[in-house]
Amino acid sequence: MVDGRISAPRSGRVGAAVAVAALAGAGVVMALPARPAPPVPGDRRETVFLVHGMGRTPVSMLLLRRRLERDGYRVVNWGYWRSTGSVRDLSARLAREVAAQRGDAAAIHFVGHSLGNIIVRCLLAHETPGPVGRIVMLAPPNQGSAKADRYASLVGWLLPMIHELRTDPASTARTLALPDSVDVGIIAGTLDGKVRVAETHLDGARDHITVRSAHSFIMNRRDVHALIVGFLRDGAFSASGEAPAIR
Repeated sequence: MVDGRISAPRSGRVGAAVAVAALAGAGVVMALPARPAPPVPGDRRETVFLVHGMGRTPVSMLLLRRRLERDGYRVVNWGYWRSTGSVRDLSARLAREVAAQRGDAAAIHFVGHSLGNIIVRCLLAHETPGPVGRIVMLAPPNQGSAKADRYASLVGWLLPMIHELRTDPASTARTLALPDSVDVGIIAGTLDGKVRVAETHLDGARDHITVRSAHSFIMNRRDVHALIVGFLRDGAFSASGEAPAIR
């Protein structure tokens, strides 16, 4: 037993590994890109911090990073690789990176995917990273995830943070406060399979929209990129609540 939880038996670890793959998605690459260069004094470009999901690396956000850079943003594709620790540990690391990379940016924004959004929420709940512009959440388990409930007993010994994504009212995902001063836009996938649309909602969010997308590669869609840029610029998606299907 570890931290009050029963460890998975050896005979179940093959199945647990399959569950990990299901949670993380296909195409996991463990190599991390080089650390971003420090900000140049006088560079006033708005800076966007990208925060990837569980079992992924900044590689999963590379296409989005390049698109945002072409839009004129300075982008910090922040990453973490540890399967141990906690959301709080990672949010503290992210806070240090924000402090190091803020420079003279006119605004600091965040775009997170899945678990990355809970890390950003934890950052805002516990740290003071300075003025924050806007946040776009991609497939966030803001109300916890039923899939996390299902897999926690199988892979909790390998991915302890999965317990923080459960639907239990006391879980980290369910209890983090959202500052009133922060504009949040949420993009959910109707074909997600890991985080239900209802589980993405968050009290205090400014806008919510759905796209016909699965979970793992929602950040690579052109329509999602357009929605992100629109929200960072205007603080809103659209009146319809559902984006047009663009592949």
